[in-house]
Amino acid sequence: MLYKKKNYLRYGFLVLLGGIAGLKYLGKAFFARFFRRATKIIMTDEYHENLWEFVSATTRVGPQKIVELNLRSESGKAVERPLGTPKKYPSIESLLFPFAQIDTQPIPEYEEIDTTVIIGKKTRKPLILETPIMVGGMGYGFAVSEKIRIALAKGCTLAGTAVNTGQGGFLPKERRAAEQLILQYNRGSWSKEPEILQQADALELHFGQGAVGGSFGILPAKVISRKMRRMFGVGRGERIIYPSRIPGINRPQDLIRKVKELRSITDGIPIGVKLAGSDLLEKDLAWCLEAGLDYIALSGAEGASKGSPPTLLDDHGLPTVITLTRAVNYLEKVGAKKDIDLIIDGKLITPGDFLKVLALGANAVNIGTAALFAVAHTQVLKALPFEPPTGVTWNISRLSHRFNINKGAKSLHFFLRSCTLEMKMSLSAMGKTSIHELSKDDLVAIDPAIAEITGVRLAHIPRD
Repeated sequence: MLYKKKNYLRYGFLVLLGGIAGLKYLGKAFFARFFRRATKIIMTDEYHENLWEFVSATTRVGPQKIVELNLRSESGKAVERPLGTPKKYPSIESLLFPFAQIDTQPIPEYEEIDTTVIIGKKTRKPLILETPIMVGGMGYGFAVSEKIRIALAKGCTLAGTAVNTGQGGFLPKERRAAEQLILQYNRGSWSKEPEILQQADALELHFGQGAVGGSFGILPAKVISRKMRRMFGVGRGERIIYPSRIPGINRPQDLIRKVKELRSITDGIPIGVKLAGSDLLEKDLAWCLEAGLDYIALSGAEGASKGSPPTLLDDHGLPTVITLTRAVNYLEKVGAKKDIDLIIDGKLITPGDFLKVLALGANAVNIGTAALFAVAHTQVLKALPFEPPTGVTWNISRLSHRFNINKGAKSLHFFLRSCTLEMKMSLSAMGKTSIHELSKDDLVAIDPAIAEITGVRLAHIPRD
């Protein structure tokens, strides 16, 4: 009986193999026939009937523009593209650091490398950061969920750095989770009560950012939850309008008065502004200095958001490397570089990116997209394959409830810790014991355009 059972199994296995082989043969034959017929149609149909017309048009115009053209045709509304522009701008990627080997010796592995940064050096309560990497503003409601906000705060606390609330306002749970919280003084009317402002570790007046400049924004009523209505002060069925101006600041001189007012409410914390890089940059910086601000957070044209009109993303502003270079050059020209701190953002993703902008004159960096990807990490798998990976992060997503706060905080902490460690290794390899020893002289450029923009020596020209 056992012998017969084995034979049946053997015969069944052979039949299965035969069936698979047959299906494979038939499948190959069918595919070959289909391929020949489809290719012949493409090779013989006139263009007005030929599907290849779409390939030709897409190659000429680009798939991004075709998709957005159709989105405009469908809704009649301004398109909101998430996570920045795909345009390729002049980049810090063509800047390189040296290796210390013989003439300059690398730092021994047992020596400590200093990555501490102080923002608002002249204030009574400056921000003291263990790493120059901060998480920039991603507002609750306007962009991410409350769970993401809390995870970002917890991750930054573990990493010894600061988190920015963004324009979404003040969340008590985020305040409790964040050791150092930068409250963005938004262009709306919410989260501006003295008792809220006094809980901040720094204030940042939000004039603009790289993705949208100072353009207004609208949150439709259908995406506004009950909690959001309470926070933003709108009734049921009402939309939220994010204005283009900070209330009370309608001319440059009003900034001076506003900063004095905020200093009288707060207790010696740093006060700064958030600006998009633009060709009016130096004039804006002059007013910032006149107002006696402690720091300026600049955002290059590569900066991203939850959703911005493509025209504002692609056709406005200045690239990050140009924004930073012009700001540093201006502050050095007027003798104010040591008096005010510069924070930069805009497609800064890697430890090498962070080190390069520090060498070019920034005091610290803000990250947005990188922080969002890091805090979501493998939790994006909860959205795939039928939703975008960021589906677990956006406030309006039906998947945001699946996000685990503690896992997100741990992932962000590990990302920030890894980046800081690589930065220390890079500094050690250059023979430096502190990020404050970095300067433009530590860089060479392999792109003449970047060399001209930044004033960095071309790599084929030896040091003096």
